[in-house]
Amino acid sequence: MSIKKIAEMVGVSPATVSRVLNNPDYRCSKPGLRDQIWKAAIELDYTPNVAARNLKLGVKSEEKKVIYINVLMTRTDTNKADPFFSEILHVIETEIHKSGCILSNLWYRSLFSNDSRCELENIDRVISDMYSETGGKSDGLIILGRCNRKAMEKFCKVFGNVVTVNRNSSGYAVDEVLCDGRKIASMAVEYLYSLGHRKIGYVGECKNEVRYSGYLETLTRYGMELMPEYVIATRQTEANGYDSMLKFLQSDDCPTGIYCANDITAIGMLKCLQKFKNHFPRPSIIASDDIEEAQYSKPMLTTVRVPRDEMGRFAVKLLLDRIYGGHSSVVRMEMESRLMIRESCQSISDSIWSDYCI
Repeated sequence: MSIKKIAEMVGVSPATVSRVLNNPDYRCSKPGLRDQIWKAAIELDYTPNVAARNLKLGVKSEEKKVIYINVLMTRTDTNKADPFFSEILHVIETEIHKSGCILSNLWYRSLFSNDSRCELENIDRVISDMYSETGGKSDGLIILGRCNRKAMEKFCKVFGNVVTVNRNSSGYAVDEVLCDGRKIASMAVEYLYSLGHRKIGYVGECKNEVRYSGYLETLTRYGMELMPEYVIATRQTEANGYDSMLKFLQSDDCPTGIYCANDITAIGMLKCLQKFKNHFPRPSIIASDDIEEAQYSKPMLTTVRVPRDEMGRFAVKLLLDRIYGGHSSVVRMEMESRLMIRESCQSISDSIWSDYCI
């Protein structure tokens, strides 16, 4: 099926379709247009004409069977809630396209990241229904986000070739591309400690979450006491970040520094601080991911960068290597994170908190 057909379905030019399919960073002028183009590509089972491309480049190529790849997003039921995974998805979509494969199905199922819900619901039926949607066109599955261990085992039995992309390790249950959430949290808390903060809070998910474990372990390592009132267990969305910051500001004892489990939640916290900036002291906030919006928040967000582009590309390469029989042992690829120092954190001695901490 041609790019022209996709363009006709969506009502855009073939050039726009080509830019979207080939460039994960291409920004469409119309909101939601990128998703519309990929939805049409999935419906049409679109695959690039690799033979024609190679002929144009003067490269000889052998005919290979078409590979169908499915993608599951486990952190959300929509494509809007977590920009971090959406940005990785864009890279995966493009890499699938460049590899001459077909993105067969894209699912959003937050059920699989919730252990309690997985215990209550019939995940065998849900997974079976998902596979039925592929119509047998499935050579592999990429799971973006944390996944319940039992569900992951069932995905392996049904879909065969599975790769996960995450901050929480699967424990060698499947091939995975990982940026260790425990190390990410440790880097963030250590930075707050280096600025003189000793009252350090945490906002994000806690149950079975390695970033929370990393937060706790770093407090212990540096001799800081865990204060239960400094921890807010919440879903990681902008709205929940705003509400969490409001709770801190209304409390009798607000932490001077806060590690937020992801950027979009931290951005919600910064928006809350902006609204009440004339009424309360401003705690330092650090997060993790380094989504695009982190560079444009006010103040610009200090965060731990997770190399999402590399994670997305390696996920597709790792899955294809398994599909083609390149490896049979479980592979774990761990990527390095990096501290991005911007404006949302400051030394305790340079902040308004010094007037309160005697």
